[in-house]
Amino acid sequence: MHLYLHIPFCKQACHYCDFHFSTSLKSKAELVTAICREIVLQKDYLPTRELETIYFGGGTPSLLTEAELGQIFETIHQIYHVQPSAEITLEANPDDLTSQKLLSLRPFINRLSIGLQSFHEPYLRFMNRAHNAVESEASVKRAQDYGFHNLTIDLMYGMSETQLGIKYIPTASDEQLWQRDLEMAVALNTPHISAYNLTIEPKTALGNWLKKGKINPVDEEVSARHFEQMFTYLDSKDYEQYEISNFARDGQYARHNSSYWKRRSYLGVGPSAHSFNGTSRHYNIANNALYIQSIKAGNLPFEAEILSPFDQVNDYLLTSLRTIWGCDLGIIQQLAGIDLRETQKKYMTTFMDNGWIFIDNGVLFLTPKGKLFADRIASDLFVI
Repeated sequence: MHLYLHIPFCKQACHYCDFHFSTSLKSKAELVTAICREIVLQKDYLPTRELETIYFGGGTPSLLTEAELGQIFETIHQIYHVQPSAEITLEANPDDLTSQKLLSLRPFINRLSIGLQSFHEPYLRFMNRAHNAVESEASVKRAQDYGFHNLTIDLMYGMSETQLGIKYIPTASDEQLWQRDLEMAVALNTPHISAYNLTIEPKTALGNWLKKGKINPVDEEVSARHFEQMFTYLDSKDYEQYEISNFARDGQYARHNSSYWKRRSYLGVGPSAHSFNGTSRHYNIANNALYIQSIKAGNLPFEAEILSPFDQVNDYLLTSLRTIWGCDLGIIQQLAGIDLRETQKKYMTTFMDNGWIFIDNGVLFLTPKGKLFADRIASDLFVI
């Protein structure tokens, strides 16, 4: 089983982010106590109390103090048996990873997810990141020096001079800058790289700038070129693209995130956290004050969505098609009693003719070309 903890605090707001967070840390201690209380209240949500993975996401979980982490883990160990081999991941910003912070994390965490986004200073300033390009590189090296060899770094692609209105100094093309980021990530000997296309969400600074005409929309052709460039280069460096946005060496997959893609049950605690048990999803309230108030009163502040068999199929299609494990058509048969090859024959035929998908031993896979159209393929195959 799998446990996710949402830590909804950040030093400052990144211009692209639409996750739930607060830049005020006044209620942090109180919210940590509420998270611990929710863990107790939700003790019967998962089928077993055996944890294979724990993941601290956010927000910026690296803002937690050693005492706060200790409080959370004390509660976790009261309720669950954490397997000795459990993957325990904490998302961290480069500027938080001082020597003292890394020492304080060692007793609790065995995997770091470092949100670099880029090694290019103008991009970091444009995104309003709290760190600079020097810290991007230094944080990874420092983490490795303190024994964190199981780590991943986040990168962002799809940015361009035309779209952002940034003049590169020295002059370089979009592809050259993206290649530089990829080469630096590989040179740091990171076993896992996650790379995401820049998206502009409406309720963000970028969304507001786009609405006002201060920036241009993301150029889909630039994104597609960056995606293909990334796959080609990382493949040449022995990174396996085991999920569309995730690359790993030597099978060092992100076990927690893989559980989402494989329909495993997980519990999410904290404001805005989601939970899944196979047949339903829970969505915690995305409001820190109301979350704390509800938990204090012994109530779980969530909305529940019961998933119909078709909902379960569509969820499975959307996630599984993105992975090297593919979409097992037998599972779809079990979930909804349908043969996707027949019910969606028109789309399946078109996608095969386009060279976007193939079926091997009853499992549906995307081709490298098809990965560029993953969301479209999944949505067209949805059952209703």
